[in-house]
Amino acid sequence: MAPGTIEIIGAALFAVAILHTFSTKIFERLAHARPAHAGLWHLLGEVEVVFGFWALVLVLCMFALQGKAGATAYLDSRNFTEPLFVFVIMVIAATRPILQSTAGAVGLLARALPLPGSMGAYIVILAVVPLLGSFITEPAAMTLGALILARRIFAAGISPRLQYATLGVLFVNVSIGGTLTPFAAPPVLMVAAKWQWDTAFMLSHIGWKAAIAVAVNAVAAALLFSRELGQLSNPTDRADGIGPGEMLDAPVPLALVAAHVLFLAGVVVFSHHPAVFMGLFLFFLGVAHAYERHQDKLMLREGLMVAFFLAGLVVLGGQQQWWLQSALLSMNSQAVYYGATALTAITDNAALTYLGSLVEGLSGEFKYALVTGAVTGGGLTVIANAPNPAGMALLRRYFGDGCVSPLGLFLGALPPTIVAIAAFRLL
Repeated sequence: MAPGTIEIIGAALFAVAILHTFSTKIFERLAHARPAHAGLWHLLGEVEVVFGFWALVLVLCMFALQGKAGATAYLDSRNFTEPLFVFVIMVIAATRPILQSTAGAVGLLARALPLPGSMGAYIVILAVVPLLGSFITEPAAMTLGALILARRIFAAGISPRLQYATLGVLFVNVSIGGTLTPFAAPPVLMVAAKWQWDTAFMLSHIGWKAAIAVAVNAVAAALLFSRELGQLSNPTDRADGIGPGEMLDAPVPLALVAAHVLFLAGVVVFSHHPAVFMGLFLFFLGVAHAYERHQDKLMLREGLMVAFFLAGLVVLGGQQQWWLQSALLSMNSQAVYYGATALTAITDNAALTYLGSLVEGLSGEFKYALVTGAVTGGGLTVIANAPNPAGMALLRRYFGDGCVSPLGLFLGALPPTIVAIAAFRLL
């Protein structure tokens, strides 16, 4: 496929955007060194702004080279359902009724594990919550997992090594933990209907292997940092399993919890119909306002920033097909697994599987390798999997300078990624 001028510009800007995500700390330092323009440097230092900013540059280039008609036609051809969905699900999942209920369940399960300190809660959060992503969708699981980890583990002032290891395990486990069903993980969703992958197929071919890898990753991380986790206060000291000093003190009426669960379920069921789930979201905002005393501050800003990031990825990603598709089709089924794992680190994994779905006549082995490779590499970088920016937005304030090192995330995610490789290739 011969690339055109816009496609070459899009690929170049995509590469620049990737470099920018690895350089956000530079902009934060510039904000301190040059206070006259600190606001601009802080803006460019936000990971969630990166792809939206460079997508704007791409659109401006389109206006200059193709005119208004060409630029607007391209934007109209893009599907922004996923950014809208992630925004809505992130806001609803982060509310006190949903978070308090989930934290209570985590505390109940943690009590069943006779482990010191926070080890039991740590294992439950990293093993059970990611698997919930197969039913409540991966963005919701990421939001719940990140918030509970933030309040229960990160807020306790843990070491940087434990921070990065935990973030890496969370990202990898959410990426592979959504593969028990065909509708929750974006890379699977892109191909499930066309390839006729139903829940029975997912469970028997991919899901059980992912569940084993998720459990191994959670337990291995807990054992590796057992001394530090064992010294953290026991989450079972409180009924809700969260620990002291949190915002979840006041119990929420059961009817309000049920209403929030119904809103969450409705958004999940109609996740491919933005007119429906956005309508439900507006009703949800009305209910949340009516019962403000049972709510913490809604995470509207964080959700919008994550949606902006994903929307930018959609705009920039649309110009990468010419080289991504040729790269994938040049591999055999053995190589495509590792190729997809590596390519996922520099582009959204759903984009890879979508390109695969466009190709006719692929073998079952090739399809399996492409999808499992795409989810395996979903934790290596912030752009590898759609829910990752949500987890980053909720946890990064606990890291030094409020920034997560891309290298630190990669190294933290590498061991659980290797476990996922072993599960998908050897089991």
